[in-house]
Parts: sequence; C-alpha cells; structure tokens
Amino acid sequence: MTETTLSSITKEVVIGVDRPFVVIGERINPTGRKKLAEQMAAGDYSRVEADALAQVEAGAHVLDVNAGVPMANEPKMMRDMVALVQSLSDAPLCLDSSMPAALEAGLAECNGKALVNSVTGEEESLEAVLPLVKKYGAAVVAICNDEEGISEDTDKRFAVAKKIIERAADHGITKADVVVDPLVMPVGAVGNSGRAALTLVRRFREELEVNTTCGASNVSFGLPNRVDLNGAFVAMLIGAGLTSAITNPLHLDVMTSITGAEVLAGIDDRCKRWMKRCRRLAKEVAA
Repeated sequence: MTETTLSSITKEVVIGVDRPFVVIGERINPTGRKKLAEQMAAGDYSRVEADALAQVEAGAHVLDVNAGVPMANEPKMMRDMVALVQSLSDAPLCLDSSMPAALEAGLAECNGKALVNSVTGEEESLEAVLPLVKKYGAAVVAICNDEEGISEDTDKRFAVAKKIIERAADHGITKADVVVDPLVMPVGAVGNSGRAALTLVRRFREELEVNTTCGASNVSFGLPNRVDLNGAFVAMLIGAGLTSAITNPLHLDVMTSITGAEVLAGIDDRCKRWMKRCRRLAKEVAA
C-alpha cells in the first residue's frame, strides 16, 4: 500500500494503511483563537510554544503550523514559527496557509520533509502550490474543491481529487506524496456530511490508493458535546481507511477513540499501543 513519509531532522513519521494512525496537532492556528492571534501579532509566541509542547506530550505525531493572522506579515511569521517549533520538538511539520509566499517561507526554513496544507483543484492553486511542493521535496494535502466550490456530490469531489493527483504527477510528485482530504462539512448544517466523508475515504483508499486526512473536528461545529461526536467520527473514519487527521490531541476522549479504533481495525499489533495508553492513563488517575 501507498506510504507517505514526513520527517524532521531527526525523526520520520510514515502515513499508511498498515501504519499507526497519524495525529496532526491542530492547535497552532490563530483562526477562532482571539488571544493567540493577538499574541502572535505582537510577536509573542509563548502560547505557540506551550501548544507545541503540550500536543506532542499528548500524542501528536505531526504539528500543524498556521500563521494566518489578519494584517500580519504572514511569510515572516510562518518562518519564525517554523524555526521556533523545530527548536522545541522533533515532530515533522504541516505548513498550513492559503498564501504561497507563506508556504515557501516555511518550507525554506523547514528541516526535513513537511506536509503542505494545502492545494485545491482550482487552477490558480495548482499552479502556485505544486511547484513549491516539488521544489522543496514536500508532501501535500489535496482538498476536494475547485472553482465551483464544495460540491455535495461525492462523485464530483472524487473527480477533483483525481485531477489533483494527475496534475501533481505532471509536476513529478508521486501519489505517495498526495494526502487527500475529502472535506468534512458540519453535520449540523449538511446532514449527510459524515456519510459523504466515509464514502470518499473508502473510495480514495480502494480506487486511488492514496493516503487521507481531514479536519475531523469540523463535523461537530455548532453542536453540543463536540468532543464526543468527534471521537465517534474519527473511529468510524479509521474503520473506513482514514490514515491521518488534523485534530486536537489534548482531547483525551478523541485520542482514546483513535487508539481503540486502531485495535479494532487490526493496525495495533497485539494491542500494544492500547495497553500502553491504558497503563499511562491509570498512572495519571492514580497520581
């Protein structure tokens, strides 16, 4: 099966169907976090530092870095944050921006092979992002929307994913370095969004033979008890073949759902990770 390798200067993380599920920590992102955005705009990265360390401690394998503060110098901020996070942890990075200049600034600073988040099926995005992915030897998240927006038709989203993979190949990027995101919509607004994501993940695995990721917490936006819903959703996605997710590793119940789903999907050899997690949680409770 296809494997996607990410790396820092000292550590490799491999995304694949028969590999441990990869958690991409989502918290280094000012979107919706007013206090973090204000601190970053003022050049204060203390919360970024704390979030990086806490996420790795909680089990994140890769750290998402987003410098999208309005009116800020995003390329400089991305470069500074990449340098900071790399000095704190050996986790590979996922560089998260819609601005090509910010992506390039982060890629130039990155030690190792990063995951670029993201490219869409829009021509402007394809022609701006894919050359950067090739130039810096990165992998890329492929988002299933194009100039027509986000379709509720899974066949259309599948076609966009296939188009991105083909265009990536034109740039010399193999499908092993394209991680497809089915685009998870809030189930409270789009009632079939969960089912659509599950259908697409299965098709991406079986028909395109690529690795997959998603912003798993999007599914619960606007609903109560979001963590419970997110945990159930991630477990179902892993059963469908999802190989990584951008989520919050500080949510204990979600991480437990992931570890349990690995056992039931047959990708936790002799349940070692499950038992290790249970022992660690028992010690924390006792303490």
